[in-house]
Amino acid sequence: MIDDILKDAEQRMQKSIESMRGEMAKIRTGRASPALIDYLNVDYYGVSTPISQVANISVQDARTLAVQPWEKNMVPVVERAIMEANLGLNPVTAGDLIRIPMPPLTEERRKEMVKVAAAEGESGKVAIRNIRRDANSDFKSLLKDKEISEDEEKGAEASIQTLTDKFVAQVDEVVKEKEAEILTV
Repeated sequence: MIDDILKDAEQRMQKSIESMRGEMAKIRTGRASPALIDYLNVDYYGVSTPISQVANISVQDARTLAVQPWEKNMVPVVERAIMEANLGLNPVTAGDLIRIPMPPLTEERRKEMVKVAAAEGESGKVAIRNIRRDANSDFKSLLKDKEISEDEEKGAEASIQTLTDKFVAQVDEVVKEKEAEILTV
């Protein structure tokens, strides 16, 4: 029973880390990355659809993204969605290819991005701590129902704390990597 709770908590913490990595990928670093616009939605025949499902997104060079919609009539729709996303990107259309040059980041903008990355990291830590709280309350209810002893509960709480510390350290590592990436000129 305790092992099941610990296993479930570990899986949920791993998903929190993966989710945070996905959010970190959206933070601009000055390098072209399809993740910057992957999540944007466009109106595709009346249905809100992710850009990645209506166009091919590729990295043309270190500072340029290329977006090639699969249908010619989607070019202006995709271009408008990119401009309206407030990402500071100005797409340039050449026929049926949309090029998105990445403007260089100013020092001030880099510091803002570092703060955003730190906030994402803090959100990840909060999610992990919430999972720990849920697991601890499960242990307490097992103790209340007399399904485990107090010693087993204390041991389980120590195990979940060790797990929490491990995942919080992973969050810190991801944030540190992202900050280094952002500050690299």
